[in-house]
Amino acid sequence: MLDRYFYLSSLPALGELGTEPPLGFGQLLELLSGNRAVGELVSAIFLWDDLLQREAVLAGEPVDEPDPCVLTVQQVRGEHPLPGYLATAVETEPQVSLGIAADRLWDAYFRHVLRVARQLNSHFLAAWCRAEVTLRNTLATVRAQRLGLEPTDYLVATDLTPDFATAANAFDGVISEWAASSTPVVGQQVLLRARWAWVANHDAWFSFHDDELGAYAARLALLARWQRITAAPATSQV
Repeated sequence: MLDRYFYLSSLPALGELGTEPPLGFGQLLELLSGNRAVGELVSAIFLWDDLLQREAVLAGEPVDEPDPCVLTVQQVRGEHPLPGYLATAVETEPQVSLGIAADRLWDAYFRHVLRVARQLNSHFLAAWCRAEVTLRNTLATVRAQRLGLEPTDYLVATDLTPDFATAANAFDGVISEWAASSTPVVGQQVLLRARWAWVANHDAWFSFHDDELGAYAARLALLARWQRITAAPATSQV
């Protein structure tokens, strides 16, 4: 408990969503370098942002220089192979479309995160993973229905959320607001606010468990993501 208290008390306070992140991802990992388990927990969350950057770069969106934490810049650009736990998802059939490859990569990512959560006994990381799967699949369903396509062709890691229908109901208001957004950036901000609210409801505050550091990392990732999309508007709304 003393170690956890030290880590938590040594970290700068995070502002509200939309404020400047007080430190970078690499800085946080350096501060946590003495605790392997916490480092793995935080890295699993930061990889989410790396993959979003990669998706934007490969889609040709107008983005600044990639600034990944877990992946390398070359991996984000698609110039070097991804880590083994992700690589097979995109390298088994190199001729598949960008959209299918992205879905497979996210499927592999979510499975990786859940494995890490189970290994570390992190209830926060497991719940965060399932919430992200639910939100992504809910958005995919809405998009597919708009285009008259079969939604099940665009879902990922569906077995990780057996109660998907019930869980998706919690995002009904968010999806309605997202669908009514005037621009893609506004739509992304709607989703980031929903994620921020989710963390607030699951952050294990003052538990002095590693999960509290996971919630800190999730908030930091959302702050960085908000800054990134505001500085360089993109078209993706995930």
